[in-house]
Amino acid sequence: MGNRIGFYPGTFDPITLGHLDIIHRALTFLDKVIIGVAPNSGKNPLLPLQMRLDLASQAIAAAEIDAGRVEIVTFDGLLVDAVARHGAGTILRGLRSNADFDYEAQLAEANRKLLPTVETVFILSAPETRLTASRIVREIARLKGDIHPFVPNIVADAVAEFLKA
Repeated sequence: MGNRIGFYPGTFDPITLGHLDIIHRALTFLDKVIIGVAPNSGKNPLLPLQMRLDLASQAIAAAEIDAGRVEIVTFDGLLVDAVARHGAGTILRGLRSNADFDYEAQLAEANRKLLPTVETVFILSAPETRLTASRIVREIARLKGDIHPFVPNIVADAVAEFLKA
């Protein structure tokens, strides 16, 4: 079989239970998942980049995902450049809805034209996380709501503490 390394890009602002589910499930058919955390200032991030990296690492450990099979990196610029730089053969994307599919299919086609050797694999979100979007979690957190139902406890507690500062 070919390259069994997947690159899972996103802002992970913050990492959610849905993200962790995608990572866990991807590791059933991949040897390694690289979580590519993008700064993406255009999305008005709630958390600083370093905190997102740290929380991703802590969440992986708390979820009992084999940390030896997960690498967390930052990337900026074209996704395909980061994928190539890290030697991945697959781009991983989670899908929650038809709207996600329409958008992600366009990105996958563009990425295929830019880097034909890499395939995009879509993983359908689990029913219990299908309605969870980081954008919604950020808004709940900004309004001082409880984000525990959407993220690991360690993440919810860290975000609440960060917002108190």
